[in-house]
Amino acid sequence: MSTYILGHTNPDSDSIIGAISLAYLKNQLAEDCIAARQGEISPETKFILEKFGGKLPLLKTSYAGEKVYIVDTTDLAILPKDILKATVLGVVDHHKLGDLTTSTPLECWIRPVGCSNTIIKEMFDFYSVKIPKELAGMMMCAILSDTVIFKSPTCTKADTKAVKELAKIASIEDYKKLGMEMFIVKSAVGDATARELTTRDYKEFDMGSHKIGVGQLEVVDLSVFDDKKEMLFEDMKKLKEQNNLHGVIILLTDIMIEGSQLLVVSDDESIIEKAFNKKLENHEMWLEGVLSRKKQIIPFLQPLF
Repeated sequence: MSTYILGHTNPDSDSIIGAISLAYLKNQLAEDCIAARQGEISPETKFILEKFGGKLPLLKTSYAGEKVYIVDTTDLAILPKDILKATVLGVVDHHKLGDLTTSTPLECWIRPVGCSNTIIKEMFDFYSVKIPKELAGMMMCAILSDTVIFKSPTCTKADTKAVKELAKIASIEDYKKLGMEMFIVKSAVGDATARELTTRDYKEFDMGSHKIGVGQLEVVDLSVFDDKKEMLFEDMKKLKEQNNLHGVIILLTDIMIEGSQLLVVSDDESIIEKAFNKKLENHEMWLEGVLSRKKQIIPFLQPLF
């Protein structure tokens, strides 16, 4: 029976490419593995797959009775609802430890780096498995995405080292230029619906007795949202009610000026203000230098809830 490798809901490029790259590695190690996904891919991920001829992972949302490896999360809130009925063989992640538990010992590769694909690159090195040229290009792009082309505070020397080594394998001379092309694609909000935007890179977090939804849209120019904020706020309110959330926060992140505009819909906005020591104006606040949800948003919210 095949083992499935999956990432989180509303999959980003790290989650999708991580499933692909780990599945390839495991298959080279004589494990029968299939890359899977829990949702539709983003325009950025589509760009990466088309650029390097990558195959879209299998869409699968139920895993009861299956064997699985999990990439890019250990939080039950963004894993399949029946994941505890699956046998988790291993985890590869770069986030805080979540609430996933297992009944048997498992393989764990968890490190405080900027991207899960950085860890998977280290796994290839550990097992002395050669990375194909096209896969190296996809992994490189996933790392550039998660580290915001090395600008994110989550970026480490391990991430930059991995990108340089993967770029060499993929024969990519100017990887930063490719990274900017990728972010320009990511910035295209054009005809996207409000729900497509609010959930493009969106995760729900259990914080005490409350659940908070936090999304992020990374662009090269915040002006693309000038005529879209009203519809975003309306959809955030709907999302809050539909999922019975305490609040929804969307980060509009400008990677060029390096900061984020927070849009907030909450039962208690004072908690958000206290977390970042700043007042909301019309349910918005600007946070200079904030690029990372993982390192600069969630750790400040969690203690207050």
